[in-house]
Order: sequence, then structure tokens, then C-alpha cells
Amino acid sequence: MISLRARLVRLLSKQMFKRISPGSDIPTVRNSWEELAARNKPVAGTRLRHATIAGVECDWLVPPGCEDAPVLYYLHGGAYVMGSSKTHRAMVSHIATRSGMRALLPNYRLAPEHRFPAGLEDCVIVYRQLLANDIDPTQIVIAGVSAGGGMSVATLLSLRDAGDPLPSAAVLLSPWLDLAGAGESAVSRADHDPWFNAEDMPQGSALYCDPEQFHDPLVSPVYADVHGLPPMLIQVGDHEILLSDATRMADKLSAAGGEVTLQVWPDMWHVFQYFIGRMPESKRAIRHIARYLRDRLGTEAAPKDAQKAA
Repeated sequence: MISLRARLVRLLSKQMFKRISPGSDIPTVRNSWEELAARNKPVAGTRLRHATIAGVECDWLVPPGCEDAPVLYYLHGGAYVMGSSKTHRAMVSHIATRSGMRALLPNYRLAPEHRFPAGLEDCVIVYRQLLANDIDPTQIVIAGVSAGGGMSVATLLSLRDAGDPLPSAAVLLSPWLDLAGAGESAVSRADHDPWFNAEDMPQGSALYCDPEQFHDPLVSPVYADVHGLPPMLIQVGDHEILLSDATRMADKLSAAGGEVTLQVWPDMWHVFQYFIGRMPESKRAIRHIARYLRDRLGTEAAPKDAQKAA
């Protein structure tokens, strides 16, 4: 049974999403999210540094003692049309602090102004610049939520096919991996998902790319050849219509001989980790992520004072 706090967050967030229809004005929705996210502060002591990397505006989040730590290369969510480094700073600061890493959040170009593959090109070029700056790829983990999860896998596929060194691991949270919406959970979870309606997804997908591109592996990585990708941790809620995006990817990775850890969280919804500080389930999920990253990289969590703040 989920916590009382989670029930309250679920109800309130459901009411908020009811006000976002497929025809919503995108600039208005973007601004609303930025304003709401401004209330969520990064972990105390986290240093924020703005940077332009390969022409892309980025934010560094650096917990105490992590100035030269491994890099969490984090790609934000927002259905490819909204979201930014600002909207995800708070959650990412918790992950970085508990895993003993510094995080880099690129503000890749968004649709519909910049459709596929513009945002993907940004994510690839920033990663390559990290390597050019002598950051060892074994000291990089790529991570993303929702559309950022799809973008993370698309980035890995692009790098693999180009012969670039891959990061040591990937973390996907409620990844959106099938813009065609063909997963069975679009039906089986339709009455459970508090946020999304499956019938709205094609219109949202069409903002990012043309319908004939929905099955392109770099748009919908569930249709990709996933051989050679790094180990992955995937977290997803059991009540979201994107559940089978995650389970299908996990099955593909396993079938290809890859290493994958899939965590399906009972009664949880899309990117429930975002509500860190408001419900205990989010904190537990982020602890799992941090433990996975520490085990992969051999890092230690930031100093105890920072951990308490997280």
C-alpha cells in the first residue's frame, strides 16, 4: 500500500494534468512548469554552474566534495517540447548528492520549433565534448526521465553506431521509448494512469517528428538493435501507460545479452521520483538509483551533512 503522502501527491498532480490538454499553448505550459519547479530547491550546498558546451547551454550541479567526481549526464523530460535544466535541478541534485557525482544537464533544443533530430544532435555533441575535455567515458553515466529516457537511449545508439566510446551505464526513469504507442500498457493501464490518456499520445508525438518516423529507432528505441549498449537501470511505475515501453526495452536488452535491472514500482505513476521531499516512495527510489551508481563507479556519497539535506 502506498503512503498517505503519495496518495495526496497523486491526487493533486492528477488535477494539475487535467488542465493540460493536447491543444494546450506550449509556451504557457513551459512557463507554468518553470514557475512550479522554482519552488523545488536543490540539495543545500549544491553548487550551480552555467556553461556553454559545444554551443549548448548547460547547467552543472556539483555537490560538496564532488568537483572532480564522475559525471551524471542527465537529459531532462518534458515530451520533447518542454522542460529544462531548471525543471529537474532539485531531483537531480538528490541523485548526485547520494551517488557522489556531479551532474551535467544540457538544454537540448525542443520541438516543435526544433524537431527530430535537433535535440538528439545536441545531446550527442555535448557528450563528445566531455570526452574531448579528457573525461573518461568509464566515469560517465547517462540518465534521463520520460522523453529524456528515450533521448538517452537514442544518444547511446548514435554514439555506438558512430564508434564513439560509450558511458559506463545508463539510468532510465519512466522512459518514453515508443512514440507509436504500441505497448499493451496503453490499454491495460488506461484506467490506472493518473496523468496520461493513450489517445492523446499521437498528437504529442507528432510535435516531435512526422508520424512516418514514429518507428525510427532513434525516435522510438524499442524498435532498435540494442546490442552493445551499457548496463542499465530502469525504474517505472506500475500504473503508467508507458510501463510496457520499459518492460519491452528490458526484454530486448536481456535478449541481446545486455545487463539490465528493471524495477517496477507498485501503484506508482510517471516519474514519481520527481516528488522527492514530498513522499517517501520517491526517496526510496532515489536511494536505489544512488546505490546502483555507487556500485558501478566505486564512488561514495557526498559528505554526511549533504546527505542529510538530501
